[in-house]
Amino acid sequence: MSAAVASCDWVSVRGLLLDRACAPYARAGRYAYHFARGKLRVDPVFRAILERGLLTGRARILDLGCGQGLLAAWLRAAAYCYERGIWPATWPPAPGPQSVRGMELMARTVARARRALGPDCEVLQADIRTARLGSADAVVILDVLHYLTAASQREVLQRVRAALPPGGLLLLRVGDADAGLRFRFTQWVDRLMWLVRGHRAPALHCRSIGQWRELLGEFGFDSRAEPMSHGTPFANVLLIALAH
Repeated sequence: MSAAVASCDWVSVRGLLLDRACAPYARAGRYAYHFARGKLRVDPVFRAILERGLLTGRARILDLGCGQGLLAAWLRAAAYCYERGIWPATWPPAPGPQSVRGMELMARTVARARRALGPDCEVLQADIRTARLGSADAVVILDVLHYLTAASQREVLQRVRAALPPGGLLLLRVGDADAGLRFRFTQWVDRLMWLVRGHRAPALHCRSIGQWRELLGEFGFDSRAEPMSHGTPFANVLLIALAH
């Protein structure tokens, strides 16, 4: 381990990570850049993925409902920092995937992702309910499945399991319908963001964490739940699920 890594901590690396991850979005316009900077700065899931090594060692990553490709940009920035020894000494190595593929329904969002990330990252405009998923070592679905009906949630999870080998990983972030006021606030903000973007707020189909874990078990996953709304008023939980 280099001296630079040994002396580094999260506070030291955070600024460089943010700058490297967000810089490509300047090519995609002011909205894309500022959205990336705000989201990556405050959403705890991005730090957790690196700090806990959740995607370390996963060669083929598939991001379903990828938005403008923030996960891919974040992983690129992490690899850049790690290769230069700018990395917290207590953290696992940064992920170094061979490929990161994304799927996103909204055409304008896909266009922003492609302008920012370039041809080295594949971002498809596709409906995850029907698109061919191919194969992957890890699938990431952050804050997406509650927009699908209960039947579609089951279909997507079944297809995700088919795309993964035994030992493959699913990272699924959801809201906990048993979280009371925090959950209701999460739903309100969700609907508000759709309206701000000029879209009609969709119907939401939510479950408790126990119900989500039971559903994952039906489709061949062993899962554990980690709170994933630190520093925010939301009721988000990350389900870390391994295919068996």
